[in-house]
Amino acid sequence: MRYQLKTYLRFLKNSSNQHGVHSPFVYDLLTKCLYNKQLPRQDNTLKQHRDWLLNNTAEIEVTDFGAGSRVFKSNLRKVSAIAKNAGMTKKRQRLLSKLIAYLKPIEILEIGTSVGLAAAAMRSGDESARITTVEGCPKTSGVARAGFDTFSFDNLELVTMKFDDFFDSAHFRSDIDFAFVDGNHSKEATLTYFEKLLPNMTNEGVIVFDDIYWSPAMTEAWKEICAHKKVTVSIDTYQWGLVFFRKEQQKEHFILRV
Repeated sequence: MRYQLKTYLRFLKNSSNQHGVHSPFVYDLLTKCLYNKQLPRQDNTLKQHRDWLLNNTAEIEVTDFGAGSRVFKSNLRKVSAIAKNAGMTKKRQRLLSKLIAYLKPIEILEIGTSVGLAAAAMRSGDESARITTVEGCPKTSGVARAGFDTFSFDNLELVTMKFDDFFDSAHFRSDIDFAFVDGNHSKEATLTYFEKLLPNMTNEGVIVFDDIYWSPAMTEAWKEICAHKKVTVSIDTYQWGLVFFRKEQQKEHFILRV
């Protein structure tokens, strides 16, 4: 936790809002999307789905293929506890939904479904977008699938598979417009996912990395990704790191409060 506190204080010192942004593309992203309280419309189903998870007291045995959990000491966990302590917050769901509504991606990929809060948020942003979400743990995937079925989430394919196997499977499609990576929080895995995704990203595409300050090694991975020659715009929001590949943009890095 000392690392998170140290890096967050540094983030607050160095970050800015739209007034410190001179890129029209990033300025519009902030003012028309992330800071826009009217976008997108409120989806009551999103709240119902969240409440459904928070009221689910069933216990499942989680198979953790990633960097482990700072919250849970045991792999036997209540669904409600996963949704509350390890799931996406309401604020982050709202931001993710806004991004989808504004960017209007056709093909979305999520690495790390967990119980389905992020996938539900992305679906609420644009119900016409096609979402593929991947979860390695069968029990966790089962909870997510039950929620998707209960609330009739369409255009959403849930794949239960180890992430490394997924990238070699027929489920991994070309021309990805939006990728949300919230899986194995290690440097090696994060860089591997980035390299696997890179050839499939469209010019307008974006990859969002969750928990870029999870550990010093995770932050190192984020910095290496930002420095990659194909990344033209990178945005550090502390919780998330966003990278864009717009060839028409000059290379710039932003540290922004959202």
